[in-house]
Amino acid sequence: MPPTMPNRANYLYCLCFLLLGLSACGNYEKVLKSNDINYKLTKANEYFDKKDFVHASELYQGLLPVVKGTKNFEPMYYKYAYSYYNMKDYLSASYHFKNFVDFFPSSKEAEECEFMHAVSLYKMSPKYSLEQTNTIKAMEAMQSYINTHPGSKRIVEANTYIDEARQKLEMKDAGAAKLYYNINQFKAAAVAFKSVNHSYPESASSDYYQYMVIKSYYYFAKASVPEKQEERFTSCLSAYQEFKQTYPASKYNSDAEKYQSLATNYLKKLRNEHQ
Repeated sequence: MPPTMPNRANYLYCLCFLLLGLSACGNYEKVLKSNDINYKLTKANEYFDKKDFVHASELYQGLLPVVKGTKNFEPMYYKYAYSYYNMKDYLSASYHFKNFVDFFPSSKEAEECEFMHAVSLYKMSPKYSLEQTNTIKAMEAMQSYINTHPGSKRIVEANTYIDEARQKLEMKDAGAAKLYYNINQFKAAAVAFKSVNHSYPESASSDYYQYMVIKSYYYFAKASVPEKQEERFTSCLSAYQEFKQTYPASKYNSDAEKYQSLATNYLKKLRNEHQ
């Protein structure tokens, strides 16, 4: 059955699109097989400018051995690194941005590529609940960039990346501490929350972490054998005193006072029993 007019129009459109695609593929194959280095490099740059980073990167990769050592190597390698970044292949991008800095330390693009190496590492950083090795590497690379280029226009952006990475590490550590608390591992929770507070003293949640130290010590003491309780309730009260001195205006004050009162009453009872 012959196609109707609307269907026929769609059919012709799809056919034209297919033919254009085949033509483009054919053109790329022609470029790929060419032995003309200048022609190949020109076409690679055209693909890059058109944001066809897959074809651009493939052509650049093939040109690396023959262009190396020539005046074209530096600008080509710069685009080669960005091809991977724009394809979201951040592992390859970080590698090639670092290579650019090593190959061309005096280049006017070297500072930018050092920064992009750190950015690429940050882009590989997973959500906070997963392993944070790449986050730590990104922070180290970004801090190295800041130390090396203290007057850079990118310092504010670099510090923002570091702050975001630290926040992710803080969430990871705080999540681990809360998990200890949720599974009734109160001693481990107290130690973990204390560690989080020590590692991130400027955190907006630092009063919460200290409050959780109080709670964790309280429940740890309460679950302990009688001969250990006095010592452990005392730890709870010490944590409360530190909380009170450090965070006098905390929203957790009333709750913290409740655990201080409970711990004090338990201690009085224990000491009376010992008399």
